Amino acid sequence: MKRPELLAPAGTPAAALAALDAGADAVYAGLAKFNARERGENFTPDAMGRIIDHFHRHGKKVYVTFNTLLKESELPEAFETLALLDDLGPDALLVQDLGVIRMARRYFPRLVLHGSTQMGFHNSAGLSVAEKLGLSRVVLERQVTLDELKTIRNKSRLEIEVFIHGALCCSLSGCCYFSSYLGGYSGNRGKCKQPCRRRYFSSQGNGFFFSPQDLCAVELIPELRRMGVDSLKIEGRLRQTDYVTAAVSAYRLLLDTPDEEFASAVPEARRILATAGGRRWSHGFYSAESARSLIRPDVLGSAGKLCGAVEAVRDNGFGFTASSRLFIGDRIRIQPENGDEGPALTLTKFFVENLPATKVLPGQRIFVCCDKAVPLRGQVFKIGGSLADYSKALAALPQRRTPLDLDIRLDSERLTVTPAALPGTVWEKPLALEPSRNAAVDKEKIAEAFRASDSDVWCAGALNVTVAPGLFLPASSLKQLRREAWAFFKEKLDPVMVQGAGALAMEKFRADYEALAGLPEAPVRIETAALRPKGEEPGNRKTLRAFGVFEFDSTAREAILPEFIPEGKLGVLEKAIQRAVEAGIRRFRVTSLYGLELLKKFGDGFTVTFSVPLPVANSQAVLEARDLGAKRALAHIELDRASLEALRRKSVLELELYRLGRPALLTTRAKLPVEGDIRDARNNGFVVRSDPRSNLWRLYPQKIHSIPRLPGFHDFFDLTMANWNPKETDAFNFDRELP
Repeated sequence: MKRPELLAPAGTPAAALAALDAGADAVYAGLAKFNARERGENFTPDAMGRIIDHFHRHGKKVYVTFNTLLKESELPEAFETLALLDDLGPDALLVQDLGVIRMARRYFPRLVLHGSTQMGFHNSAGLSVAEKLGLSRVVLERQVTLDELKTIRNKSRLEIEVFIHGALCCSLSGCCYFSSYLGGYSGNRGKCKQPCRRRYFSSQGNGFFFSPQDLCAVELIPELRRMGVDSLKIEGRLRQTDYVTAAVSAYRLLLDTPDEEFASAVPEARRILATAGGRRWSHGFYSAESARSLIRPDVLGSAGKLCGAVEAVRDNGFGFTASSRLFIGDRIRIQPENGDEGPALTLTKFFVENLPATKVLPGQRIFVCCDKAVPLRGQVFKIGGSLADYSKALAALPQRRTPLDLDIRLDSERLTVTPAALPGTVWEKPLALEPSRNAAVDKEKIAEAFRASDSDVWCAGALNVTVAPGLFLPASSLKQLRREAWAFFKEKLDPVMVQGAGALAMEKFRADYEALAGLPEAPVRIETAALRPKGEEPGNRKTLRAFGVFEFDSTAREAILPEFIPEGKLGVLEKAIQRAVEAGIRRFRVTSLYGLELLKKFGDGFTVTFSVPLPVANSQAVLEARDLGAKRALAHIELDRASLEALRRKSVLELELYRLGRPALLTTRAKLPVEGDIRDARNNGFVVRSDPRSNLWRLYPQKIHSIPRLPGFHDFFDLTMANWNPKETDAFNFDRELP
């Protein structure tokens, strides 16, 4: 049985050290920009380099999150960050944007790429496309069930990573525009304001209609282990060291417990996890039953243990009656009644019954000293205990070492080690090796030995190992050879001698980018309706009617593939595509990457358009879409006017502009507790609809999205839930800069 990796969140360097101490096999962490948790503290380049080096010394891994969508104007800075990361040498990058995948694969081929959950891979057809993209691992969509996961695992050779603990998003990953619609703070760009945790109002009552319970997969660990899942991931890069320590410790206990003793370890694991705080636990989307009860509209969407409600607010603090114990050093959050994210703080000074104190007991009145604005009647949640002090351990981390790529060759007569960047500098050792009687040395053993560099200057970069078969080399001898090689390179080489690969790549990228020219303005305006228009279409237009692949009729000229199709329905969708092809359809809209694999089975000759919610936000993503077979792409719906115009100037494909319609702001497999019209506390209106054919629920804006035509774009009109000439309209991010 394969031993799965335990992967921990590291929003800070201290959290990374806490994860290592608690037994994590790897952590995932991000720099200040271009990661899906930009609201967190994150890492400086120096801190990231030191943590990577420190983890590698302990035989552990660090994955860097580079998993946001990029605007055209951000490509040069993003490329510089890729060059920096290539130099830092993480074990992999988590990516979402097709443009990032293209740049990394083309200019930094030694970077290992993992597909983020934001890419929305949810079936085996999608994983086939991921493999073609050069991804070595995929983080599956969190709304895949256990039964679906088992089938996907059996059909794919890629590494598979799944979430086992922490907060859940209500929406399908990469398909949520809720936060972006309400203020431009896009979850796809790491800036989500979590509107799903707020209170909403309807004729059926009010509540937290989109706030799911947390995931806790304690009981599912044996099954996930038997399936051969490669990595088990804990959510929580916005959490602190106490949470990381508790979550990692609990799951480390479970993973190290044999199946026959597993049941006896579960209570202790749950006890440890309870100290980390959080919302009510569930199995998330792993079962249909859990998905049906995942949303608790009557429960405030805050994490932590409820400790009281604010009764008085002063300039220097606030007071409440404690319903639970609190201590100096504990961390609390004060949650407003509407569910908005409230202020968080660490208890450093408070009074109990008007006297200075270090703890408060249930029933006592406490006044907390702070300078933050606190909402009256806000609920007080304990979100963490006292934090371990990692400041000395962080300060003691040595300066990062320079990665050295090595070509290593072993035969019966010698071991030769050559730096890839300096082929004239060679270390070699004459040998006289005998044939192996049992376990022969192989390239994995050689690579493992050389990754453990004893040098304080160098660490192992990419290792290209060639080993003659059937040779015996004792582990002690291999260890001594490794020491001699690294000592030689420390004496002979200076890190300055092997740097510059990033600079060369940057020069090449700049030349390629300057030479990249977009198409001229579109000569023909084509209006495309997602479904049959309601009412008469305006005259003098060339209209291309599009229908869902399950609903098209004789007027259809284009078929739209669904954005989500579970593993068990792939065969049904293939038959629907077959019917469309037999009916003469030669144009298809792909809304998720899996669609490319299905269409491939029906041969060539199709016109493929990348369409919402499949994001194409920059020219590098356009190039990748072209290479994947697209003839046209709908520009990412969240982009502002300036970003759209910059994208068009560099696009090698025809682009469409989503000009009219009601885009789904949130799509989920969870059963939502309301349907129809709803409003938030700021009087923003929305519409909730269920789709019994797909078992999906969607949230739409009440106002119709409507923006003016831009030169050079074909027009796209989504008339699924809209009419021509609507009265109430909204421009989404078109007239404001997307942060």
